[in-house]
Amino acid sequence: MRYGNPVFIRILKEEGQLELFVQEVGKETFKLFRAYDIVAMSGRLGPKEREGDLQAPEGFYYVPPRRMNPRSRFHLSFNLGYPNTYDRAHNRDGSHLMVHGNRVSIGCFAMTDRKIEEIYTLCHAALANGQKFFRVHAFPFRMTAGRMEQARTSRWHPFWKNLGQGYNFFEKNKVPPDVQVTGKRYLFD
Repeated sequence: MRYGNPVFIRILKEEGQLELFVQEVGKETFKLFRAYDIVAMSGRLGPKEREGDLQAPEGFYYVPPRRMNPRSRFHLSFNLGYPNTYDRAHNRDGSHLMVHGNRVSIGCFAMTDRKIEEIYTLCHAALANGQKFFRVHAFPFRMTAGRMEQARTSRWHPFWKNLGQGYNFFEKNKVPPDVQVTGKRYLFD
């Protein structure tokens, strides 16, 4: 891995972790650089549905350079772009859902200032080095078969099964999938 290489972020809400992956030198695959503890996150498992519900989102997001905010009142931040096409297709709304510092959350994923500095620096370097955007995939939990079986009675189980397809794509290929929305479902390529 090299500073400035493309990055990919995976968030696991139940585990309270943000995983930062970096593309390996000379390869298409991504390797885990570091897992960071999320120090503040509001809500419970399940997607964000509306402005003010205090939920952190679940789904597939991306961050281009214009969503990076070095002057954030939360130390440093980047906006996930919620609601995405899938969220809008399901009439979900909300705004300003971010990963940021300052240890506080009303729907965002908050890190310590020291940790967001490292995350932000690596993401900024990747964008400055030519990555057009980086992906941020937010999951309710690590999408293993056993954990999905435990969640089978949740009203969110069909949604989570769809998220699990994208999770498994990365687990198998070590490359984040291209994500599209068709018929109110995520599709992966």
